[in-house]
Amino acid sequence: MFEAKHMLVVGAGVSGSAAARIGRQFGAAVTLSDAKAEKDLKEDFAPLRAAGVRLVFGPQEERLLDGIDLVVVAPAVPVRIPLIQAAYRRGIRVISEVELAAELAQSPFYAVTGTNGKTTTVTLLGLLLQTKYGEEKTGVGGNIGVALSEEALRVGADGAIAAEISSYQMEATQHFHPHAAAVLNVTPDHILRHGSMEVYQAMKERLFREERAGDLVVLNYDDEKTRGMQARVPEGVRVCYFSRKEALAEGACLAGDTLVLRSGGEEVPLVTVGELGIKGPHNVENALAACALAYFAGCDPEKMREVLRSFHGVEHRIEYFATVDGVPYYNDSKATNTDSAIKALQTFEHIVLLAGGDDKMTDLTDFMALVKERVDALILIGDAALRFRDAACAAGFPEENIYAAGYSMPRAVELAHACAHAGEVVLLSPACASFDMYDGMAQRGRDFKRLVRALPHAVSEETAESGGEA
Repeated sequence: MFEAKHMLVVGAGVSGSAAARIGRQFGAAVTLSDAKAEKDLKEDFAPLRAAGVRLVFGPQEERLLDGIDLVVVAPAVPVRIPLIQAAYRRGIRVISEVELAAELAQSPFYAVTGTNGKTTTVTLLGLLLQTKYGEEKTGVGGNIGVALSEEALRVGADGAIAAEISSYQMEATQHFHPHAAAVLNVTPDHILRHGSMEVYQAMKERLFREERAGDLVVLNYDDEKTRGMQARVPEGVRVCYFSRKEALAEGACLAGDTLVLRSGGEEVPLVTVGELGIKGPHNVENALAACALAYFAGCDPEKMREVLRSFHGVEHRIEYFATVDGVPYYNDSKATNTDSAIKALQTFEHIVLLAGGDDKMTDLTDFMALVKERVDALILIGDAALRFRDAACAAGFPEENIYAAGYSMPRAVELAHACAHAGEVVLLSPACASFDMYDGMAQRGRDFKRLVRALPHAVSEETAESGGEA
């Protein structure tokens, strides 16, 4: 496929490194370039060097393109950078790692995008697909932290691949063709990257634009923007809506408190909301979307029910992990925007909330209205703290219940422990990115959990499950 080709991979993170490995595996001469210095990157590049990959770090000059047949762009790299624009001008083919995966794949993709809920939905979808294809023949990759191209190769033929797709991954993607695609929601995010909400939404819609007759698009009926995407679905592609609020005649919805699938006049009941292992209204939506995709893939409803009851969510997304002095602690570090944080706030009442971080400068009106309604104490960290304080006060939240922790997670945990009482929950749901204090949201969430577990009388989830004090 790539034998005797000269490939330039731009961006040396998880996806870029995977693309470079695969290029060499298929006989290409590969250069891997990253604008950062090697010492500033976490990856171990020794195996790539040993495989014969040429590594170039630092300034990316246009001469990197000399003799290049194909450029593969990692998700973190905007296509507007001068090197990629020069590749377009030279007529060099530019693709994303997602497009590379599609060219390697022998099994169909079941792809999910959306501003929020992607990781939970794709993780659940992967487990549902395993009930039909087995673990070895089910792939889970993409924005979830596993290179999609490597999963496509690993699975081979006669399987299925659950793919989490971000707007970043679609910028350099032209012909990615999932067999089924779901768009969960579209709310303001990544506007700095894409330039406008319209472009951001267009990146999401690229997920289904290459579909054809026999394929499926799953859309959130309750979200006005996604519901309206039906008008741009290619002719002959089946559209399936899911809804938490409407009793749909066709699609995935609630019948009373039971998740059901309706098609052709038939109804397939799954589980009740109470039986569902993942909690909160947003997770009902995520489960409905995942079930629509899995049912389309031919999964057995009885086996799907078992998964829906046993799956309790993913790390960093409204993740219960410890109880301290009768107060449960939840890690929602994955809430890097206000819409995601709002979903966490809707899950609880009487909250001690830790929020703030690397400010995306999104509107705080709806978020702070819910803070006023459900939060007892607000602890603010990072760059966004001052703006969040002002917005909370403007919304009518009592200033005396706002606490400043600066850039210190230990101080934030100390304040939360001092504020929280039985009947409340402590929730880290920052509504911000993490880069003012951490390398990423996962590092932030794990630091929060480590500090909480070190508190006196802390009982972790693992201890409780093994017979310790609950």
